[in-house]
Amino acid sequence: MIIRRVTVLGGSGFIGRHILHELSARRLAVRVPSAHPDQHKDLRILPGVELVEADVHDESQLRDVLRDADVVINLVGILNEDRRRRFDDVHVALPRRVAALCGELGIRRLLHMSALRASPDAPSRYLRSKAEGEAAVLAAQGPELQVTVFRPSVVFGYDDHFVNRFHALLKLAPGWLPLPAPRARFAPVFVEDVALAFVRALRHVPSYGQVYELCGPKEYALWEIVSLIAEESGERKWVIRLGDGASSLMAALMRWLPGKPLTPDNLRSMKVDSVCGRDGLPDGLAALGIRPTPLEAVLPYLFGQLGVRRRYDRLRRFAQRDEDEWLGRLP
Repeated sequence: MIIRRVTVLGGSGFIGRHILHELSARRLAVRVPSAHPDQHKDLRILPGVELVEADVHDESQLRDVLRDADVVINLVGILNEDRRRRFDDVHVALPRRVAALCGELGIRRLLHMSALRASPDAPSRYLRSKAEGEAAVLAAQGPELQVTVFRPSVVFGYDDHFVNRFHALLKLAPGWLPLPAPRARFAPVFVEDVALAFVRALRHVPSYGQVYELCGPKEYALWEIVSLIAEESGERKWVIRLGDGASSLMAALMRWLPGKPLTPDNLRSMKVDSVCGRDGLPDGLAALGIRPTPLEAVLPYLFGQLGVRRRYDRLRRFAQRDEDEWLGRLP
């Protein structure tokens, strides 16, 4: 498959930015639609990246940004609903529309971001809507359109919304931090590993039609992750592990705070462990020749006082070296 132009929906987000760097480094032309392109001017300096103003939920505008693309990457997602966007709009209707337009415009490759443990009978509306969107794009898989779906656990990195959110809460805590759902389990995956997986899958024929799980090398309870963040950041607060009743009460209250740090639907999502190997799906990092990066290897870089960005970029160079070795082993 010849790939010259890639359209990345959700490319201005946390994971999208890392994927854009990988695509730009490979000298691909990349189109990134955004409702507010002026807020992402830093992306314009990436070679080959074209930032265009568009609302991807408007079908005519979506058709325009997909036109002439060889590959579409859909990363659009929300953790919580609001008055403007519902899970059905973002996680179901948009993927279905993207898949249909790929067929209409002759686009041959679609990579789609889902969520680990997505299922029609999952306890949260978030996970059920992700499963519906996943089913919609997989239904379009065939000789004319090759689809790959990725299901990551929680994704961490230099500019994430996971580690940094807990770090902010720890900084505000008066000496102790009440933690809802402390026993919820995760296998945090490094954002650079996720970005590399997407880019390696572009031309990787065995990935066609696959649903890949993406996990880090180790599982943790949530309280263990927060304790690690507290230790590495120097915000050594007492983490109070709340029970089910207190967790539900806290979620009911926090849903009204700015940014909705926790909602009842988020809490229901955490009732299923966000770890790999529970649904019988292949390990995407292993299939794509990527060695998963441990959380403990990155946290010191995130909170180090000197040369943070320089040391973090060193991890990216190691990932590139791994890719060169992997490509050298391909037939």
